[in-house]
Amino acid sequence: MTKRILNVVTNVGHYDDPSHPTGLWLSELTHTWKVFQDHGFEQTLVSPAGGPSPLEPRSLKFPNYDKTAKEWRADPARMDLLEKTASPDDIDSADYDAIYFTGGHAVMYDFPDSAGLQRITREIFERGGIVASVCHGYCGLLNTKLSDGSYLVAGRKLTGFAWQEEVLAGASKLVPYNAEAEVKNRGARYEKALLPFVSYAVVDGNLVTGQNPGSAKETAKKVAALL
Repeated sequence: MTKRILNVVTNVGHYDDPSHPTGLWLSELTHTWKVFQDHGFEQTLVSPAGGPSPLEPRSLKFPNYDKTAKEWRADPARMDLLEKTASPDDIDSADYDAIYFTGGHAVMYDFPDSAGLQRITREIFERGGIVASVCHGYCGLLNTKLSDGSYLVAGRKLTGFAWQEEVLAGASKLVPYNAEAEVKNRGARYEKALLPFVSYAVVDGNLVTGQNPGSAKETAKKVAALL
């Protein structure tokens, strides 16, 4: 049976201040997409509202704009996938072996409170499928509760974009909240690498998380190994 991955991307194009654009951090999709593709997995894109997923401008500049990202942008069929993402209502979680949340600051706005994404995540997780995220993607796990009412992240080891990295990236004044603090508030056993911006991924059972954009490939490889 071919394994199937549901990749989650954002619909948001700017911070609270509309003069500051944001969106999907492209390499966090393209790095994992390539790993999953090389393993022969089938992949689908979903977003909280369905439809277009804008790109984070900073992800299209050196050093973030690498070969996989450039190839994606040069391929009209791939770019079309980002224009026509599925809505959570279109998704039957039973069709997927894993859900993977991409990042970019935009996801801080539309990932946490999507009831549709929470449903899919809970269903996949509770039947032993894999829930994964990279960088700010863990914002998509903040408010997801299991059938017993507990937070999915409570008591589990995970990682995601660190507040220290937020400060160093110059985004601490722009973001709507401190994601690291919020996930700790929900009982997660948050971990991070000793140095900012290096690849770091954590596996706790069927939960797989990566810390920052540079962790996407390592995260995908850990997901693929579990599958």
